[in-house]
Amino acid sequence: MEVRAKLQEEKIRLEREVEQLVLVKQGVLAWGDLLCSAWQHWQVWAPAGLLLLLLALRHTWRKGSLRREEQGEGHDGVNEEEVENVDAYEEDVGNEDGYEDVGNEDEGDSDMEVEEDDSDGRAEDVDDAANEVGNEAGNAANVNDAGNQVEEYRDRADNFGRNIMQRIQWPVQDLQEGCMWTRTLMEHFAIYFRRVLSNSFYPVLQGAIGVGSAFEGWSPREQDVVYQVLIPMTPPRGHSFHLELGTAGQRHLRNFQIRVQQECTCTSEKQGENMLCFLHHPEEELRRHQDPSLLHTLCTGSYLDVEKTARWFYQVVRAIWPALLESHHWHLVLLPPRRSCQFKVTNGRESYRIEMLFGVRQGNSDVFVSSQPRQAHTSSTIWPESYAVAEMKFFRYIARRAPPDSLHLKCLQFFTRLQLGLGFSTYTIKTIVMHLLSILPVSQWRRRNFVRRLMDISESLRACVEIRRLNHFIVGNQRLPGGIILPPEVLMARPCNLFHDLVMDPVAHSQAMSQYVDLQHWLKRILKDGQ
Repeated sequence: MEVRAKLQEEKIRLEREVEQLVLVKQGVLAWGDLLCSAWQHWQVWAPAGLLLLLLALRHTWRKGSLRREEQGEGHDGVNEEEVENVDAYEEDVGNEDGYEDVGNEDEGDSDMEVEEDDSDGRAEDVDDAANEVGNEAGNAANVNDAGNQVEEYRDRADNFGRNIMQRIQWPVQDLQEGCMWTRTLMEHFAIYFRRVLSNSFYPVLQGAIGVGSAFEGWSPREQDVVYQVLIPMTPPRGHSFHLELGTAGQRHLRNFQIRVQQECTCTSEKQGENMLCFLHHPEEELRRHQDPSLLHTLCTGSYLDVEKTARWFYQVVRAIWPALLESHHWHLVLLPPRRSCQFKVTNGRESYRIEMLFGVRQGNSDVFVSSQPRQAHTSSTIWPESYAVAEMKFFRYIARRAPPDSLHLKCLQFFTRLQLGLGFSTYTIKTIVMHLLSILPVSQWRRRNFVRRLMDISESLRACVEIRRLNHFIVGNQRLPGGIILPPEVLMARPCNLFHDLVMDPVAHSQAMSQYVDLQHWLKRILKDGQ
């Protein structure tokens, strides 16, 4: 009886456990069906919900930016914050990728939140998503309104830039036409250079290269534009050039001397032209039968003399001019030579001022040693290193990539004219603008960005004066475009500080800061009047 009773109890316990297992199984199946149904709804509504979230975030971000801009416009005068607000619409519209990044980050967070809410009930989330989808049209309208406000601000910035530009007196001379005329004249000169100098022992003159501000597309002067050309020279027959680095310029920008050396021509093909070897023929025979060596005409000692070369060049230009077609309609006025050959040509209606520099190329690079001095008093045998060709190529590189309405040259021209008489050199402003052009995309130099870019130039100048450092744009710059070729020693050089004098002279630094304050005053006055 006891065994039967225990068996009966065990049977009842087992039946209860079976019933509980059945109930649990049914509950699991029902919960699984609920989850499956909710997941199907989530697949339908989740993309729409995420899209609405992205649009809402974008609208909120734009609304905040526009509010900051409206607050900035209430200030009197022109300061840095005001000009930043003038350019804010450009940043708002130009940062579409930034919106996408924010959207992607929030999308991941949304997925996490939805997964956590699964345990609390999917039905409420699906209803909320449905309500948000119902409001999609209203949100899209808000975004369109924000976009219209951005367009209004962009138009306002464009008008502001137009007003400023209309108040500036730009050079009246067509630089492009002047450059084309100068190139043609140099080509005509080159033909006669080859004819006149072919059998001489003077330097061989190569084709002229347009350099300087006019050929870069801008000019700091309103009317007196100077068209500079650099004429490369190679050694004549029986001679060679050797560049020797001067000791005085090794720490900063370099200076060179051009040592002229006679070479043996006894076994040269030149003997077929009845040329006597300067090294192995008697001096009396050389004097009687051959023109003098370059060492005896344009050199001081063994080094090519800049001033003697300039005077010789002056004589060549004056002798060739009557043979040119231009001489029939243009009047030539030669200016006194020192380290270059300068002249004016006029025809009664137009006038061009041209400066012919000369130099020797370093290898096959775009760096020369040239006759153009850096200081007022430069020894006649010193040829400073020139980066004019490399800089001209950089501006040409920018011009090929800039939009048709780019104002990067106008910014440079305006600022160089603004600072005339205030102590900063034109080359200082040009260097700052070249640095900015290598950092800022060319698409951000349009008219609506005009004021912002002027303020960038001003702030860059202030920072450089304060820290007493402005790096040369070419020397040691390993990020130049591929078409600009530098000698290895220039490419790998340490950055050269154009403000080295401010480091050495505290008085000069104090004066530079005072000059910047004056410049900033004039800039703010012009911008305020243009509002």
